[in-house]
Amino acid sequence: QVQLVESGGGLVQAGGSLRLSCAASGRTFLKYTMGWFRQAPGKEREFVATISWNGGRTYYADSVKGRFTISRDNALNTIYLQMNSLKPEDTAVYYCALDESIGYLRMGVREYEYWGQGTQVSVSS
Repeated sequence: QVQLVESGGGLVQAGGSLRLSCAASGRTFLKYTMGWFRQAPGKEREFVATISWNGGRTYYADSVKGRFTISRDNALNTIYLQMNSLKPEDTAVYYCALDESIGYLRMGVREYEYWGQGTQVSVSS
């Protein structure tokens, strides 16, 4: 089993920044693709960003490209999401997730097997 715990959410004004963290435990973290997703009230959960096992490849949703950066520290079993130039439409619960299919960068919610509990990000205008 894998446990994922997000932290770092909060309330920020538009144009501000936040850094989310996701700590993994219970399994070797090193070889798996990791991702960030978000879900706004009344909307489906959507892909935000994903990162390969060694951090060498990343992929972003168009809506966050150029503003968000995903990274990982395998020694700490942690991934991060640096969010800059935040907009009110970024308001959502943010989730990290682990994909057991080694070697792929995938964007589908159903393709990730393990999820954290989420952390709330609220951006005021």
